[in-house]
Amino acid sequence: MKTPADVHPEQVDALRRFSRYYTRQIGLLHEHLLDSRFTLPEARVLWELSQLQGQAGISAATLARELQLDAGYLSRLLAGLKARGLLRSQTCPTDARQTLLRLSAAGRKAFAPLDQQSHQRTAALLASLPATQRQALVHSALQLQHWLQRAEAGSEAAAPQVRLRTHRPGDLGWVVARHGAIYHAEYGWGLPFEALVAQLCARFVQQFDPAREACWIAEWPGAGEHDGQPLGSVFLVQARDDAGEPEPGVAQLRMLLVEPQARGAGVGDRLVAECIRFAREAGYRRLRLWTNSMLVAARRLYLRHGWQLVHSAPHADFGVPMVGEIWELALDPP
Repeated sequence: MKTPADVHPEQVDALRRFSRYYTRQIGLLHEHLLDSRFTLPEARVLWELSQLQGQAGISAATLARELQLDAGYLSRLLAGLKARGLLRSQTCPTDARQTLLRLSAAGRKAFAPLDQQSHQRTAALLASLPATQRQALVHSALQLQHWLQRAEAGSEAAAPQVRLRTHRPGDLGWVVARHGAIYHAEYGWGLPFEALVAQLCARFVQQFDPAREACWIAEWPGAGEHDGQPLGSVFLVQARDDAGEPEPGVAQLRMLLVEPQARGAGVGDRLVAECIRFAREAGYRRLRLWTNSMLVAARRLYLRHGWQLVHSAPHADFGVPMVGEIWELALDPP
C-alpha cells in the first residue's frame, strides 16, 4: 500500500512511535494482561460481557463485529472461556436461532480483580501528572479517539444528518449525567457543575412554558443500531433576573452539549440555529448565554452566529480557575 501523497512520512513515523510506546506502557506486549491468567483478547471479551448489565446477553456474531475479530478465532476463544466456567449461554428469548452469551458468576469473580487493577494502574499514571497536564492528556485522548473513529467510519460519517426533537421522559437525566461526565473528563470540573446542571434542569421542568421555552435533543437518524442515541442537547428559556423575575424580551440559551464522537459534524451549529429560530418566532428581542473562555469550540460557534461577548469575570465555581463570559445576540423580527 502506497502512502497518500498528502501524508508526510514524519507524521506516519510519529504516530507509529506513539503506538509502540503506549502498547509497552500499558503492558500489551506481555503474554498475559496485568500478570493475570488472561491474554489481552480474553480480557477484552470479558470486559465486553461485563458491560451487559440488565441485558439478556450478546451473540457471538455481534461480539465479533463489535471487536472486529475473525469469527473462527473468536469461537475458539469463547470455547476456552466457557470450558473454564467463565461464560454461560442461553437461547435468545426473541429469536430461538440465536445463542446469547453472558459472564457466569465465576466469570464475574475472575474479571473483577483484573478490571480493578487496570483502573488502579491508569489512576496511578494520571496521578503522576500535575492536574492541568492530566486534564490535557484526557482531553487529547478523547479527541484522538474521536478523530480516528471518524476516519474509520469514512466520509459519510463525518457529516451525519442528525435529527432534532423536543425532550421526553429520561432526557433530562441524560443531560445531567453527560454534562457531569464529559466536563469532568475533559476539563476537570467537579460535582458542583453537575449539581448546577441538575438544578437548571429541575427549574426548566418547574417553570416550563412551551410557547416560549424549549429543549432539543440531537439524535442519530435512521433505523440502525444507533437509532435514537443522543448526540447533544440545548435549552432555550425565559431569562430571569437575580430575584427570579422574567426579563421582558430576553431569552437564555443554556446547556449546549455535543457528544465527543459527533463534534465537527455540525451538530452544535444546528442546535444553536434552532434556538435562534425559536426565540425569534417566540417574539424575543435578545438572546443571552453564559459560557467559559476555555470552551474554545463553543465560542467559535457563537461568533459564527453573530453573538457578541459583553462581560467576563474569573471564577473557580467548579473546582478549577477559569473565566466566565456572558454573550448576547440581538434578534431581528421573524
